[in-house]
Amino acid sequence: MRSGAWIRRLRTIRGMKQEHLAELLDISQPTLSRLERGLLPPTGQQIGKLEQHLLRPSQSADTILARLINSSTSRVHLIDDRTHHLLAASPARWSEWHLDPPEALGKSLLLYASPEIEAAERSLNSIGWFDDVVAEMEFATGANCDPEVPISAGMVRWERLLLADGRAVRLTTSLPA
Repeated sequence: MRSGAWIRRLRTIRGMKQEHLAELLDISQPTLSRLERGLLPPTGQQIGKLEQHLLRPSQSADTILARLINSSTSRVHLIDDRTHHLLAASPARWSEWHLDPPEALGKSLLLYASPEIEAAERSLNSIGWFDDVVAEMEFATGANCDPEVPISAGMVRWERLLLADGRAVRLTTSLPA
C-alpha cells in the first residue's frame, strides 16, 4: 500500500492545488490533506479517482518532475526502471558522485549497486513491482565502497512512476538518518 506522500508528490508534479484535486475527488480540502499526511486511508473509490487524475502520464508532468529533481536539495536521482539508465539527478546527488554529468546521463547505475540494492532489485518481480502491485518501497543498504559512485549505508526509497511515453522510471531517494 502506498503512503499518503505519493498523493502529495504526484499532485505537486501535476501542478495541482489541493483544492482542485479535492474537488475532482468530491471530498473536502481538509480530507485531502489528511490523506496526503497518511492520517486517513483512501477508500477504494478514492484510489480509483486518484489514479485516474494523478497517474495518467503527461509531457508537462515529465518536465515538472525533471525540474523538481534537478533543483532538489535531497539526495535523489531518476533511472529507467528496467535498464537502470540515469535520467536525472539532484545537485546533492551530483556532489556525492565523481562522474561527469553529460557522460553519466544515460549510463546504467546498476554496476554501482551495493549487495543490499542488488537483493532489493532481485525481489521486485516477486513483490509485484512490475505489475504495479507495489509502487514504493524502502530498505536499508550498506555502503558499496565505490570511488566513482559511492553509496553510503542508510535507508533508500524507490518510487515507480510512468513517463508520458509509457516508460516506467524509478525515483531513488537516500533518506536522512
